[in-house]
Amino acid sequence: MTTLTLTKHHGLGNDFLVVHDLAHHDPAVLARQLCDRRRGVGADGLLVSSEVDGFDARMVLYNADGSRAEMSGNGIRCFAQAVAMRRGACDDLHVLTDAGPRDVVFVGAPAAGPGIGTTVEARVDMGEVADLGEPSGWADLGCNPDRPVAHLDLGNPHSVVGVDEVAVVDLAVLGAKVPHVNLEIVEPGPTRDAITMRVHERGAGITAACGTGATAAAFAALSWGLVDAGADGVRVHMDGGTASVAFATDAPRRASLTGPTTYVASISVEVR
Repeated sequence: MTTLTLTKHHGLGNDFLVVHDLAHHDPAVLARQLCDRRRGVGADGLLVSSEVDGFDARMVLYNADGSRAEMSGNGIRCFAQAVAMRRGACDDLHVLTDAGPRDVVFVGAPAAGPGIGTTVEARVDMGEVADLGEPSGWADLGCNPDRPVAHLDLGNPHSVVGVDEVAVVDLAVLGAKVPHVNLEIVEPGPTRDAITMRVHERGAGITAACGTGATAAAFAALSWGLVDAGADGVRVHMDGGTASVAFATDAPRRASLTGPTTYVASISVEVR
């Protein structure tokens, strides 16, 4: 048996376990065990930190079902907070992910001290939003052809659908028809610079929030004319709270995501 020390964090209710260096364990197996909400610690995913030349850290994400995901906008903020707590300083971080390099900047965070271990705001460079082809099985959703739809790549695959009211959609049923993509449904408002979004995530199911999904949804809503970007970009309201997505004026497909990350607990577990 080996004792592992984990930290648990959440970004708007999208929760993750973070562990440093799993050289002698299968992370996919551990993700299934530890993320189980009844038989394990409970989380939407497991983030594994390791050292790599040229970066402050490498982040690898395993979903709750053990599948490996390329990127998470909420997860990387949680990951950055865990790294900051381990270092004792909220310095900017250059992180290698399976979707490529990503930079994280803490916004108004203390440089060091006990304030690190609470809630801090962080801004993440989300990279370029790219177009994707229609995913397999998409016709099974039976979307009205008049509804706006966008298939987008944020390092991981997203399908965004505009709806009249997100609260009345049976998202669990729809998401189960395309489990290989992240499915977002969006409606405009409550203000002109905002959208309301719900998400069914690949490998995790319905979650309280999704950072890459919020970015994809904001990009889609802007392109459809459902929303105007405000001073802080597009505000994306999710079940777990609100994040802001901004796009570069000289590169309108390059996005950044700003939102909170909250430290929950440090946990020691014994694993085989």
